[in-house]
Amino acid sequence: MPTTEPSYLIEARKDIGQRETLGPNDSKWIRGMWAKLSAGWLLGQPWCGGAVAKWLSEAGYPIPKLFYRALAWADYGIRCPGPAQGVIAVLTRKGGGHVGIVTGVTRTGSHVRLLGGNQGDAVNEAWFPADRVTAYRLPAGAQRIPATIATLGALSTSEA
Repeated sequence: MPTTEPSYLIEARKDIGQRETLGPNDSKWIRGMWAKLSAGWLLGQPWCGGAVAKWLSEAGYPIPKLFYRALAWADYGIRCPGPAQGVIAVLTRKGGGHVGIVTGVTRTGSHVRLLGGNQGDAVNEAWFPADRVTAYRLPAGAQRIPATIATLGALSTSEA
């Protein structure tokens, strides 16, 4: 792990282990996340974009108007040519998209590890094929840090 990480990634790491409970997308943590973002009306919806928005806003960064839509993050901040530590990765999936923060990459670059929300109904780090990534974005003012090279772990099986 690099010695320096972006402040929003540090915020995100604090939430690892938060889970959906009591039914689809309902937990005290998720309700609080939507409330903090003035988006309580989104309870019950996919929440990966909300999680990334929470972490960025807690670190003082702006968030996109449609932050709750994973694919809206594809136009956020500054385009990055590839994965780097703390870069926001936007992915496509059947039925929509997914968004998370890069925390690692395989030596070959074939897979990226993302810290995100709604990954198996929880906040965690999971691996994704790099060919699913449609955009890498860096918040304006954030520093590009080389990605941590890591050994491929279990692939994500659910982001919806």
